[in-house]
Amino acid sequence: MPRVVSLFLPGWPIDRLRRALGASAPPPDRRLVLVGRDGPRRIVTAVSRPAEQAGLRVGMPLTKAHALLPDILTMPADPAADAAALARLSLWALQHYAPIVAPDPPDGLVIDTTGADHLHGGEERMLTGLVNRLAASGIAARAAVADSWGAAHAVARFLADPVRVVPPGAASKTVSPLPLLGLRIPPETVAGLHVLGFAGIGDVLAVPRAPLVLRFGALLGRRLDQLQGIVSEPVDPLRDPELVTVRKVFGEPIGAPETITRYTVALVQDLCLALEKRGLGARRLDLVFHRVDASLQAIRVGTARAVREEKRLVRLLCDRIETIDPGFGIEIMDLTATLAEPLVLQQAVSSLVEEERADLAGLVDVIANRIGARRLYRIAPVESDVPERSVQRIAPLAPDSGATWQGDWPRPARLLARPEPVEVVALLPDHPPAFFTWRGLRRRVKRADGPERIFGEWWKRDAELAAVRDYFQVEDEAGERFWLFRSGDEAEAANGAGRWFLHGIFA
Repeated sequence: MPRVVSLFLPGWPIDRLRRALGASAPPPDRRLVLVGRDGPRRIVTAVSRPAEQAGLRVGMPLTKAHALLPDILTMPADPAADAAALARLSLWALQHYAPIVAPDPPDGLVIDTTGADHLHGGEERMLTGLVNRLAASGIAARAAVADSWGAAHAVARFLADPVRVVPPGAASKTVSPLPLLGLRIPPETVAGLHVLGFAGIGDVLAVPRAPLVLRFGALLGRRLDQLQGIVSEPVDPLRDPELVTVRKVFGEPIGAPETITRYTVALVQDLCLALEKRGLGARRLDLVFHRVDASLQAIRVGTARAVREEKRLVRLLCDRIETIDPGFGIEIMDLTATLAEPLVLQQAVSSLVEEERADLAGLVDVIANRIGARRLYRIAPVESDVPERSVQRIAPLAPDSGATWQGDWPRPARLLARPEPVEVVALLPDHPPAFFTWRGLRRRVKRADGPERIFGEWWKRDAELAAVRDYFQVEDEAGERFWLFRSGDEAEAANGAGRWFLHGIFA
């Protein structure tokens, strides 16, 4: 079942204008409007949130806006720059999120994420990450995912806060209470439906279609069918001419997996030749299938480093062919290097006596494309005395920084995300536990070593001046070893209350 994301930019194009102006941009709390022309009239084409709260609306004559708010700041609208910026934002989303992305003017994007959400940890995490990354760049956004473009468009604009995942098959029920503007129909049609007593989308869905189409035209019926998924609404994907792309057009539609695999191999060969001419290697490939019913299917794969090796790229793509539904046939296949980097060839072995080093890039690529690149990482040391701050996640093939953990005291193989409280029987002040209870299981300590005293990083925060932990390595009767600590120092009440925690488990 297709899944479509609608990204709504409520502050567009004013957010775009502020980013372009930089430090000279008007403050966000200023009543700002953009002014364009409708024939001989000057009208408001965009309003800031303070201006909207004061009663200004898009489409209002500028003379009326000045009459309501004489102190408003006006700036000329630039539709061409807005469209170009929206196209650049679409290209960014194409490179980072899904192979099928298109602008949804005047204030949004549409992204077909079918089969790509697992690479980002699921739909909700994908939407949250998308909205947060835009917010960090000063662009307000709301996003929704549903079975159809129409449903996602309506939910993103009237229900998402800031994200909303519509479960499969629940589009009609979710959009029923939403306003008629969510149907993407002209304002005059909305006004006519209000005159007839229709208040929301559900009211229109509940009545026979023919009288409405006869009165308001075929667009209303088509929008209702597209919203419910009865009629497909393919996304025309954005393609940058700078991207390396190869295409195969078939005289007769194909559908057999063996045939798709054969042409995939041929496209990869052509793409590698094109990349070689530019001195590039692929980091992300999108294989888009154009079906005869005008719908699109896509495969996205990525690599840990720039690659131009045909065999590896073919394997990554062919592993995902089983997810493609050819329908009544595929008439076009497009293969695009959505993300490419300069590729410098390196000699694997420089002499007859030098041992060849194992290359894990192929294994990393296979695993990352199955479970998602964000879920594949390795641990690297960080210079910190606090145990939970002494590790960081880095890319699987990231170069070694040369940093190491201090070897004076061994550290557990598994460090818990958060220390978990335990009940302990121990002599104070410096004796290890005799018994401890963790997750409902009482354990008797057979051997122990410690204490190792660790202080907080007082040079970073004053609150850590009194932070003290005494760590013990303990082994129970079953031979399992744990890392416990006592918080604070019982000799000085200012340093803590003497509670015990389990922080790690040794292999």
